[in-house]
Amino acid sequence: MGITVAIMAQGTMGAGVGKRLHERGASVRTLLSGRSEASAGRARAAGMESAADERELLSGADYVLSILPPDQAAGLASRLAPALQSLRVKPVYVDCNAVSPQTAERIAAIVEPTGAAFVDGGIIGGPPREGYSPAIYASGPDAERTKPIADYGIDWRIIEGPVGAASGLKMSYAGITKGTTAIAAAMLLGAARFGCAEALIAELSSSQQEMLSRMKRGIPGMYDKAYRWVGEMEEISDFLDANAPSSDIYKGIARLYAFLAAAEAEGQKPDDNAIKTLDRVLGR
Repeated sequence: MGITVAIMAQGTMGAGVGKRLHERGASVRTLLSGRSEASAGRARAAGMESAADERELLSGADYVLSILPPDQAAGLASRLAPALQSLRVKPVYVDCNAVSPQTAERIAAIVEPTGAAFVDGGIIGGPPREGYSPAIYASGPDAERTKPIADYGIDWRIIEGPVGAASGLKMSYAGITKGTTAIAAAMLLGAARFGCAEALIAELSSSQQEMLSRMKRGIPGMYDKAYRWVGEMEEISDFLDANAPSSDIYKGIARLYAFLAAAEAEGQKPDDNAIKTLDRVLGR
C-alpha cells in the first residue's frame, strides 16, 4: 500500500510535487478552504484530494509537506498544530520552504510540542516535469523516516546534520544563484543609465561569454518570479545575520527584487521601466 501525503499548498511547486507523488501511487491530500480557484484547479489537475478540515487533512497521513512562500511557513505550522496535537498517530511534518535555519528552528518549536516529528527540508530546482524532479534535501534527527518518499518519483536526499542543515543548504545555493542574477541585473541597469550598456555587452561577449549566456537566460526568466524571491532574500539575510555586511547584501537584493517585481506588474511598461531596460540591453 502506498504512502499518504498531505501537501500545503497548491502553488506550482506544491501541485507539481503532489502530481508526481499521485502518479507514482501515493495518496495525496490538500486543504482548499480559502484558496483561489486557480489553486483548486491545480490541485484537481494534480490528483490531490480535498480534505474538509485540518484534522481530516492530517488523519492517517504519513507525511505533511509544507510548500509555501517563506513568510507563510510558520503560520501554517501554527494553523495545523491543534489538529496534530489531537491525533494519536501523527504524520512526520516536513517544512520544505525557502526559510533560514533560524526560521526552521522556530517552526520546529511550533510542531514538536504536538508530538509530531519535525524534519527540515529544502527544495533546489523547479517543479517536477517529465523526466525531471527537483532535489529535495531533508535533515534533522528524524530525516531518515522520510526515505520512502524517494520511492515515488521525487529526488529525495537525506543529508547529515541537525534541523537547519537542509535550510542552510537551500539558502546558500539560492544566495549564489539568485544573488548573482540580481547583481547582474543591477549592473546592466547601471550601465544603461550611464550610456555604456552596449560597450558592456560587447566586452562580456568577448571576455565572459558563459557569464553573458547565463545572464541572457537567467534575467528574463526571473521577471515573473521576482515577487516570490523577495521573501527568500530576506530569509537569506536572516541566515547570514551573524555577519552583518553579508546580511546587508541580501537585504538590498530583496529590495531590488521588490523593485523589479513592481516593474513587471506594470501593464504598459513605460520607457523608463526597469524590465524594459533590461530587455533592451540584453537584445530581447
